[in-house]
Amino acid sequence: MSSNFKYQITTRSVEETQRLGRSIGAMVTAGTVLALTGDLGSGKTSFVQGLAAGLEVPDDYYVTSPSYTLINEYPGRFTLFHVDLYRISNPVDIEDIGLYEILDENGIVAIEWADRIEQSFLPDPIRIQFEITDDETRKICISAKKFKHVYMLKKIEGFETDILCQ
Repeated sequence: MSSNFKYQITTRSVEETQRLGRSIGAMVTAGTVLALTGDLGSGKTSFVQGLAAGLEVPDDYYVTSPSYTLINEYPGRFTLFHVDLYRISNPVDIEDIGLYEILDENGIVAIEWADRIEQSFLPDPIRIQFEITDDETRKICISAKKFKHVYMLKKIEGFETDILCQ
């Protein structure tokens, strides 16, 4: 069963962006893929830091952008695979880093710069677009099609939201 769900959340600090990630991390189920897009500095890594907290990644694991390692793996309630495709320009490189293998795992896969991969390879991800509106404020558009993702996202509370995003 699938549905269409799209709405916008406004966060006004790094901590709020992390809190959004933590909220989603506490609710996601095994095999969830999050496709993150947005400019440099728009909050993708901050969101994943919160996601890790929601997945109960131990505090002694510091979540950083895998810009050079391409994939970081963190233990938690589910294994978190944090992927950064910023430096990937060739589709063959995506295959070489092992992305397709981790998409078949039962972990949580958060992909920064997800617009650099052929979208048909992503199994119904939760799509999250980050937009810088000023030094601290971010407009975050979240969309999902899978019923279980839509149901989960409708339970997010405590953020300024607009039902529709562009």
